[in-house]
Amino acid sequence: MGQEFFIKSKTLEDKIRQVLPSQGGLGAGFDLSASTQIIPIVDVTESAEGSNLRVDLQSALSFADIDVKSIINTTTTVVDSTGYFRIFGNNCFFDSGRVEFFFENAAGVTKVIRNYNNTQTTTFNMLDFDFIIFINAGDAFKIKSYNSSSISTVTSKALASVNGELSTPS
Repeated sequence: MGQEFFIKSKTLEDKIRQVLPSQGGLGAGFDLSASTQIIPIVDVTESAEGSNLRVDLQSALSFADIDVKSIINTTTTVVDSTGYFRIFGNNCFFDSGRVEFFFENAAGVTKVIRNYNNTQTTTFNMLDFDFIIFINAGDAFKIKSYNSSSISTVTSKALASVNGELSTPS
């Protein structure tokens, strides 16, 4: 027979509330505990989190779930809805040029997160990118191409809501 130990950890309690929303997390009067007894475990994490798909499958690309834009000599809003998004694609430079990736808030204040500058005037250059962003309410992610020889082709894919609930491909 094993011994039981009670665990007091705010971090673990918060994680239980996050990954088990269907159970309401830990209710009043419940404590986390550990035991020296060996108990077989069945992983029902995806179902407890409200999904039956693995995380890698939830981030799969589908025709209906991606948005593709080509940005040439203009500024384009790529994402302005809240949540987590995967941003990927490439910048093509046919001559010298510049492409800037930035966030803009509701007040018009910007923060540049990537700046691609091609200073070569005689060669073709292509630079790939792939990263994840988070958009709060009132914010937007934008790309600016500074001339017609700087082309950014970007694909965006919603990964999760602002609360971290994973998106399922449709």
